[in-house]
Amino acid sequence: MSTQLIICLVIFALTCIGYMTGVWSLGTVAMASLVALSLTGCLAPSEALAYFSNNNVIMIGAMSVVAAGFNRTKFCTDLATGISKMAKGSLSKVLLMYCILAMLLTQMVQSPVVVFGIVAPLCMASAESLGISKTKISLPLGIVAISTCCTLPIGTGATQAAELNGYIISYYDKIANFTGTMPEVGFFDPMKARLPMLIFSVLYCAFVMPKFCPEAPSVATAESSQKETAAREPLPAFAEVAGIVIFFGVAIALMLQANVLKMVQIWQICIIGAVLMIIFGVLKPREALQSIPVSMLLLIVGALAMAGALSATGTGDFIGGGIAKIVTAVNNNYIVGLIFFVVPFILTQFMSNRGAMLIFIPIAIATCYQNGGDPRGLIILIQAGALTAFMTPMATGAVPYMMEYGGYDQKDLLKSGWLFAILGCIISVGWIMTIMPVL
Repeated sequence: MSTQLIICLVIFALTCIGYMTGVWSLGTVAMASLVALSLTGCLAPSEALAYFSNNNVIMIGAMSVVAAGFNRTKFCTDLATGISKMAKGSLSKVLLMYCILAMLLTQMVQSPVVVFGIVAPLCMASAESLGISKTKISLPLGIVAISTCCTLPIGTGATQAAELNGYIISYYDKIANFTGTMPEVGFFDPMKARLPMLIFSVLYCAFVMPKFCPEAPSVATAESSQKETAAREPLPAFAEVAGIVIFFGVAIALMLQANVLKMVQIWQICIIGAVLMIIFGVLKPREALQSIPVSMLLLIVGALAMAGALSATGTGDFIGGGIAKIVTAVNNNYIVGLIFFVVPFILTQFMSNRGAMLIFIPIAIATCYQNGGDPRGLIILIQAGALTAFMTPMATGAVPYMMEYGGYDQKDLLKSGWLFAILGCIISVGWIMTIMPVL
């Protein structure tokens, strides 16, 4: 274990303690962590600075403005009230409707950050009309957007089989004189493997998780600090229509981006929407500026920097090498599956899910090849574990977003999410290793 790796792990441990104690704001802890990583050489200063312009940071800042503009419209309030009436005041029914909407959107938009940004304003407005605390709905909604991403073979989800086959092909192409049959992930295999987890996520988050969520925010949010301001006057008719058209136009553009609008980046769509909200008078420049959650964006920057440092110092490779030795000695489908779900799930709490998959999928393919096993179920299980991570701000950009909306701290995530994580692991490992065994 290198000195740089040890230093990075120490900074990581202190950062987690800072998140847990609540002595300083999450943004303050994140910035202290970033500075420490850059001063100790775990991250080059230029790399640390580059995280301020990360796509997720830009997207969330811009989507916050778009959401704030939509929240100014009477249509948003009326729509949320209508949904609340349909649910007859039931928290579970309201949350189920929005969880299903988030699940469908996250099949077409491969970004839980964007999906949460689209659905959250409506869901929060419905909760407000029912007198329900936002702490009861932000976390469940965010977890659905994260854990069900790209499960169904529609939209960006249709590319999952091709992506996984790419990993297999890249490994087998390096094998000299290979004459056997190369394993291949079928088009519907990712859906068949992850569908039980999708159903469980929606139902659990709608009916069970709110019972574990805190009754009131643990930390102040930008939204709550603005509620003391005087009631705003209704928007003029033109601005009202503009706010509605811009919000849904941005949502539609984001859904079409992967297949139709490839020349435009997701962050560019969000920025365009934010600028239009100001140009068409839905928000005043000061209102737009106030809607940007600076503390949350700083938290994301720090979390991304920590994830990058852990990857750069070889933490993932170090852990992956040890896991490969353990798996080679194990001769049980479910134990192997458990290892390859749990370790990526844990590691992705501290580094990017893409990075975790890049580490463990090749290890899984190599292990299966050496032991004559089938890697298909295992690599889908790794993908499921990496895409389900949500228990720290570093797991994915959507986590700080839902933390800001719900006013959660690190302890809230752990208290509210531990049972979901355990049950999700049991369902994923049990089902996938049964229908797609390794051995």
